[in-house]
Amino acid sequence: MKKKLTFAAALLAASVLGGVANAKTLVYCSEASPANFDPGTTTGGNDFDASSRTVYSRLVEFKHGGTEVVPGLADKWEISDDGLVYTFHLHPGVKFQTTDFFKPTRDFNADDVVFSFDRQFNKENPWNGEKYLPNLTWDYYTGMDMPKYVAKWEKVDDLTVKLTLTEPNAPMLANLGMDFASIVSKEYADQLEKDGKMADFSTKPIGTGPFQFVDYQLDSVIRYAANPDYFKGKEKIDDLVFAITPDATARIQKVLAGECDIAPYPNPADIGMIKANNDVTLMDQAGLNIGYMSYNTTIPPLDKPEVRHALNQAIDRESLIKSLFQDAGATPAVNLIPPTMWSWDKDVKSDAYDPEAAKKVLADAGLKEIQLWASDRVRPYNPNFARAAELIQADWAKVGVKAEIVNYEWTKYREEGKKKDRPGAFQIGWTGDNGDPDNFFATLFACSAIGVSNYSSWCDKDFEDLIQKAKKTSDQAERTKLYEEAQVVFQKQAPAFLLAHSQVYAVVRKNVSGFMMDPLGIHRFDGVDKAE
Repeated sequence: MKKKLTFAAALLAASVLGGVANAKTLVYCSEASPANFDPGTTTGGNDFDASSRTVYSRLVEFKHGGTEVVPGLADKWEISDDGLVYTFHLHPGVKFQTTDFFKPTRDFNADDVVFSFDRQFNKENPWNGEKYLPNLTWDYYTGMDMPKYVAKWEKVDDLTVKLTLTEPNAPMLANLGMDFASIVSKEYADQLEKDGKMADFSTKPIGTGPFQFVDYQLDSVIRYAANPDYFKGKEKIDDLVFAITPDATARIQKVLAGECDIAPYPNPADIGMIKANNDVTLMDQAGLNIGYMSYNTTIPPLDKPEVRHALNQAIDRESLIKSLFQDAGATPAVNLIPPTMWSWDKDVKSDAYDPEAAKKVLADAGLKEIQLWASDRVRPYNPNFARAAELIQADWAKVGVKAEIVNYEWTKYREEGKKKDRPGAFQIGWTGDNGDPDNFFATLFACSAIGVSNYSSWCDKDFEDLIQKAKKTSDQAERTKLYEEAQVVFQKQAPAFLLAHSQVYAVVRKNVSGFMMDPLGIHRFDGVDKAE
């Protein structure tokens, strides 16, 4: 990593070093620094914006602005009648990016596909463990239950790959369109391993995507250039700059001042001001997301559903949502999945605000103190963790429960939150990756996700049986019935307090065209143009 540059200096570097007269530069005000640039090892949306959606491609991808699976690096595929074998036919002539730190000698082929997945589960693969990165985990691959369902990946020939499953898995194709399934270069990995520079794989990414990595000034600026060999055609934008700006108000001010072209996640309090500005467009859509608060269900008395229900009843959710989201708008969450998603159960009822009833149950359970976790991050499903914690703390105080607020920076926050013995209540949320209910139910609350993305450490047999059965059938009506039953179990057991499904916003200068909001929370810059 290099020393920080000022934002102005980074922009100058982008225009001068780009090597193109009158090059078009698009500046995206990103909300956070990436943990690294390897999408297999990361879980944050900003990590994926900085890597997978910019540098890499996948076998199958989601149609821009939607959840439909379309060809990516695979032109076509077949699925066997029993649902166990997927055969992918790869696009010929795809080239990995050529940079000052890597010069590929061959085109993308089946070896890269097999390697991209093998490294995520094969303990014998040198890229699977700490030889590559310290404390390495493959949270997405594990959280999606891929080790259970994948029997093997195998190369048929240079342009044909076969995936064999242990049992049918209805969401599998959609899962392969997710960021963790990005295809990396085996040749690049082999070179770095030979040179003893394996860690560079996560800091100097090489892919086949629309933009290629140029430079990263830590916590300040990431610079990319259009990939001249992109198999879908070179982008209209020559230089893409991520200006890392954690403060939401500062991001929007940069857009209004013309220093940034696009910025996500404005503060709810700024929505009115943005709408009144003629230089920008405020884009919005209902988020495929959920903000919630996980209780550690393994630690007494939170191991009792009646205690968790009582804590929910003690929270004035209507006032909490109004205070947090203000004019930005949000839909109170009744179920884990949003009402825009198929299989949402309209008959489930959430815990009503009833502090008197809650007070008695909590007193009988002897719950007098609890930890309440909050981070410094703004997320689309929760614009202010700290403010939410303060309001919940006040509500719980009214029913005799003293909440100690625990604060951590975002990366540390998630690391600590995953620990099975983490006490108390943990604020978190989720934006869907693929439009399938399994991506909420199994990813967030399956038994296999404990220690990964199941922050409640909740493993319920009835819930688990239902969501696992739903994976095995491709009949959507049958899957809907099973997920509806799972939502009933979830409400009865209350492993979490469900907050809201938010509206999601992006602020875009009016001379930018082709940028699309995406229900999967994806910020993509392929197809984007800018009038000077």
